[in-house]
Amino acid sequence: MKQPKPVFVCQDCGAQAPKWQGRCSDCGAWNSLVEERAAETGPGAASAVGHRYALPGSAAAGAKRYADIEASSAERIPSGIGEFDRVLGGGIVPGSLVLLGGEPGIGKSTLLLQAAALFAQTVGTVLYASGEESEHQIKSRGDRLGIGDAPLYLLAETCIESILEEVGRVRPKLLVVDSVQTVFSLKFQSAPGSIGQVREAATQFLFMAKGHNIPTFLVGHVTKDGNLAGPKALEHVVDTVLYFEGERHHSHRVVRAVKNRFGAISELGVFEMTGVGLKPVANPSALFLAERPVATPGSAVLCSVEGSRPILVEVQALASTTSYGMAKRMAVGIDQSRLSLLLAVLEKRAGLHLVTDDVFVNIAGGMTIDEPAADLAIVSAVASSVRNRPVMAATAVFGEVGLGGEVRGVPQAGLRIREAEQMGFTRIVLPSANVDGDLAPQTDMTRAELIGVRHVGEALDALLA
Repeated sequence: MKQPKPVFVCQDCGAQAPKWQGRCSDCGAWNSLVEERAAETGPGAASAVGHRYALPGSAAAGAKRYADIEASSAERIPSGIGEFDRVLGGGIVPGSLVLLGGEPGIGKSTLLLQAAALFAQTVGTVLYASGEESEHQIKSRGDRLGIGDAPLYLLAETCIESILEEVGRVRPKLLVVDSVQTVFSLKFQSAPGSIGQVREAATQFLFMAKGHNIPTFLVGHVTKDGNLAGPKALEHVVDTVLYFEGERHHSHRVVRAVKNRFGAISELGVFEMTGVGLKPVANPSALFLAERPVATPGSAVLCSVEGSRPILVEVQALASTTSYGMAKRMAVGIDQSRLSLLLAVLEKRAGLHLVTDDVFVNIAGGMTIDEPAADLAIVSAVASSVRNRPVMAATAVFGEVGLGGEVRGVPQAGLRIREAEQMGFTRIVLPSANVDGDLAPQTDMTRAELIGVRHVGEALDALLA
């Protein structure tokens, strides 16, 4: 039988080349082409491949008319961890394929082991397949987490065919694979983690999950840029993509949904890392504002919304005269380009002289905020530091700032206000468009003083003591 021809596949974009070259001709990445063996070709290969990737029942059933299809209403299964269920959209969907990525050591395996143990105690058998740890290592972590007697099966295996064979034997209600970059298929000669192996693994687990209605969790590695390693097709194949984020020097961790076919994206779950595992944080606002200084210039409280959850965070800014010819602009937790834009607005529209000042902005607690509603809080914190005047006590703020210095309305203003009131804030500075628009019928019911502003200068006058 004729041997399959080798191809060289770019590990960044998945492009193929007949011979090795130093730079990928498609994406321009250097030294990213790795040799892989092409799939077998021949008269029987096409039918085998077609049969292997056919959706379960699709060949027999054929195409169906839209009106004749009955919508299934499968109930979500709780994982036992409320914050995790929130990110998933209310619980685990039967037959779903979920990808969880994050930095090494952030706690991905710990979270999934906790969820697997709780799921096993309440729902049924769980198979935890690990290609990175032995059964004894997983057992040692489980003892530290306080996992008791539950139908939780551990499997140290990296071969996809062996894992699927064990799934058929154990018949679990939930499958966890840690991680997708360590498993390989015998059908390919390339090393685990390559483009072909990751794509094959994702496809095999997808059809296993859909065909047998088994929810499956895949752990994914991330690159040095913070993106999920492997082909972008991996994220397209799965139903849900979660990112596990957090600073190593902080005890709290954040699980964020960036794709979810069964729920809202940008949903957020907050956890605290302890000696006995991850504990859900029911009130993130209290956590992030616990050490907030009082009456200190350069500090403002932002009413942010992540998914459907309002969270109050502290925005800190420090402006000081530069010692060099060019001033520094540094941001932690917000976009650096957005900070430069807002500083230009402050200088042009509010009359603040910032050309000779170094400006540093930080979201306290290690949170990352990317919504435009944070603009007004960033502007307020910077102006407070420059003028050395603190923001008025018990005041929270939110709003988008345009290039003309105007303050634009933002969505979910009522949700932000209710969270600020619950945390004891009595003054809220927000866009006038929100006060005159969606909040107009609720103004009399609001306990806090709502101060609507239309321009950055008007906002600074209302905020700075």
